[in-house]
Amino acid sequence: MERFVALLRAVNVSGQNKIPMAELRRALGELGLTGVETYLQSGNVVFDADGDDAAEHTAAIHGLIEREFGHDVRVLVLTAAELAHVAAANPLLAGGADEKSLHVTFLLAPADADGFAGRELPAQEGERAERAGPVIYLYLPHGYGRTKLNNSFFERALKTPATTRNWRTVCALAEMSTRGS
Repeated sequence: MERFVALLRAVNVSGQNKIPMAELRRALGELGLTGVETYLQSGNVVFDADGDDAAEHTAAIHGLIEREFGHDVRVLVLTAAELAHVAAANPLLAGGADEKSLHVTFLLAPADADGFAGRELPAQEGERAERAGPVIYLYLPHGYGRTKLNNSFFERALKTPATTRNWRTVCALAEMSTRGS
């Protein structure tokens, strides 16, 4: 059994794509996943499953949500080790960044590195964004609600879907994914 984390994009946000977490846990259990836990109401799931193919689990969860709840929701599945790496590798922590201002944007598909590196970012004073492979670490001292460095910007700039979690959620999911497997 392998431990995984699923990030669902835009679930239970502003009344859109409503999925009760208890029903999601039940449905995922019926899909054959075990140890299913959710964190908050915004589509964060930790589970155990046979096999190590995250793409296979991504497709299965996407299909289940479409069938059971009628929503075409983007899903990203990471192994517990992949999420632990994201949590441990945040380059913005080295500079003593306030953790309440940290976020991670997860790219749901490969994106051209040049689309980020050569682009002028619409950052406000003090904001920072650093890409590391399939994630973008963000320091947003004015808050996520006030930044232009959001999912919409990165999806347009990198031509790939994305989902963002605050640092507290990333750390909580990393912690959850290391226990109970």
